[in-house]
Amino acid sequence: MSNRRDVTSRLLTALRRTLLTIFGVQLALAITMTLVDSYRRRGKKPKPFPTKRPREIAIGDGTVTTYTFGEDLYADMLEAVRGARKRILLETYIWKGDEVGERFKSALVEAARRGVDVYVIYDAFANLVVSPRFKQFPPEIKVLRYPVYGAGLQFWNLRRYGRDHRKILVVDDETGFVGGYNIGSAYATEWRDTHVRITGPGVWDLTRTFADFWNLHRRKRFRSSERPLLLDAASVWEPRIRFHRNNPRLWMFPIRSMYLEAIDRATHNIWMTSAYFIPDQDFVDALAGAARRGVDVRILVPHKSNHVVADWISRGYFSQLLEAGVRVLRFRDAMVHAKTATIDGSWSTVGTANIDRLSLQGNYEINVEVIDEAFAEVLEEIFLSDQGHSWELREDEWAARSAHRKFTEFVLAPLRPLL
Repeated sequence: MSNRRDVTSRLLTALRRTLLTIFGVQLALAITMTLVDSYRRRGKKPKPFPTKRPREIAIGDGTVTTYTFGEDLYADMLEAVRGARKRILLETYIWKGDEVGERFKSALVEAARRGVDVYVIYDAFANLVVSPRFKQFPPEIKVLRYPVYGAGLQFWNLRRYGRDHRKILVVDDETGFVGGYNIGSAYATEWRDTHVRITGPGVWDLTRTFADFWNLHRRKRFRSSERPLLLDAASVWEPRIRFHRNNPRLWMFPIRSMYLEAIDRATHNIWMTSAYFIPDQDFVDALAGAARRGVDVRILVPHKSNHVVADWISRGYFSQLLEAGVRVLRFRDAMVHAKTATIDGSWSTVGTANIDRLSLQGNYEINVEVIDEAFAEVLEEIFLSDQGHSWELREDEWAARSAHRKFTEFVLAPLRPLL
């Protein structure tokens, strides 16, 4: 009996050491790749890339305007802030303390001092490297700093680990902005992203989205006497514009379901852009299945993103997709950070959620779903413009990649569920 216990103990010890070794190799490889990539990028600037001028589409009693260049977007966002009369709601993931960041902060401070109610939410983890001085606001501005660690003693509660990855601006409940753009100088000119401005009934959903998050997380950030953010207008339904919100606290992740349903309905084309493409197997199967039934499926991703480990993990899916007939396009010379898709010339989405586990099953995210042919046409034109600035990956080229690349993909594959 004693010998049996000794054998079991030795086996368990060997298993633990093996698992720790494998994890250690993965971690060391990921850190090394990140450091090497960071060194190689030093002093390098992205090259110019094609963009489209903002284009406004009328939908019902409102409009949707699409932006593909940061300077155009920031100009209209700042104009809206400077023209605010009653209330400004700003929520962002990254807010750099650079020249562009200062312009936004100054505009908000000026608005607050002329009597506008200004509410700000930002993610503390995403802004750890931002100067503490920049993150100090005058008392006229109500600020909710979403904490680096929000689980407290409930460290086992996965509902409390999601980051606030949303980017929202609402002014006077009349104009709303949402999409992939963070706030910073690099995003103004060096990154290819997509954002939309919405007017009309759809803005109310953005207001409610901000208010729900504020009221859910305000309790531990403000005095008990601080009133919740109340909504004083009735919602009007616009059936062609719908917002989907991932809420880890409530364990609700409708954006993934939105994508899968739209993919399953596709009969003609699926054109999708994702900054970080690390889907789960069900998502891969849905895209591959669509391609096999004759749908024109194209996935546009960065050739090199700002997260080299994510790039390598993403490549682990390419073989399955290419074999099924999916076209993989890699945007060159600059970072494409957009999170968009358009299907069959009528369905489209723009938002903050990447096609990865963190976005689809972890973070606070928001995507707008638009059922409109004119808006889909705009996104198709943007996609074709980006495709013209991309390299298409061929199946034979991918199959002939070097052994060390295949080995790296294999070693990093277990990290997929974490990203």
